[in-house]
Amino acid sequence: MRHRKSGRKLGVTTKHRKAMFRNMATDLLRNGRINTTDTRAKEIRRVVEKLVTLGKNGSLHARRKALGYIRDRAVVEKLFSELAQRYMERPGGYTRIVKLGYRRGDNAPISLIELVTEEYKAKRKRRKAKPKLKTESAPKRSSKKKSAEELGLVEQEETAESQVDEQGEAEVVEAKPSKKSSKKKSTKETESVEQEETAESRADKQGEAEMAEPESSEPKERADSSEKTED
Repeated sequence: MRHRKSGRKLGVTTKHRKAMFRNMATDLLRNGRINTTDTRAKEIRRVVEKLVTLGKNGSLHARRKALGYIRDRAVVEKLFSELAQRYMERPGGYTRIVKLGYRRGDNAPISLIELVTEEYKAKRKRRKAKPKLKTESAPKRSSKKKSAEELGLVEQEETAESQVDEQGEAEVVEAKPSKKSSKKKSTKETESVEQEETAESRADKQGEAEMAEPESSEPKERADSSEKTED
């Protein structure tokens, strides 16, 4: 297992590999792009990214470190002046690898590695949503209502609604007296029914009295007849 062993050997010795990376990095910074195999492009990208970071630093120590790796002073001057200003706001990712296909002789995968030239546009960071406090939430207005407010249609709708409300209140007010009249009618009906009941009860009492009078007259007649016979 290759623990703590980063990087690719690329089938060459250490001195050969270091010299190759120096030459490739110098050509890439001078020309802006080079064609090479996929594995070499991935390895040279690590070197160039660190060199661009040194150029953005701009200190004397950083310049001496860059001169210790790149032997061409013109390339170092370009790195600390032009490239440093270009990538000053970019936080990383100064190179791009584009795969081109396979080489014709040994069928090795070929890639284009180049320096990024587009301007960097910082993405807006999403703010974390604050916890909502439990308060009386105001009625939410939809986007349709907002657009209607802009066109002045909401005022017309509100006036129409107010007119409808006024009509409804007027109907309610008219309906209330009818309820009172219905109550009065019901009281009158109950009074008339009570009067009829009292009249019927009186008639029944009179009928009973009339029935009782003939019965009482018969003993009187008998008494009179008995007195006559005695005489």
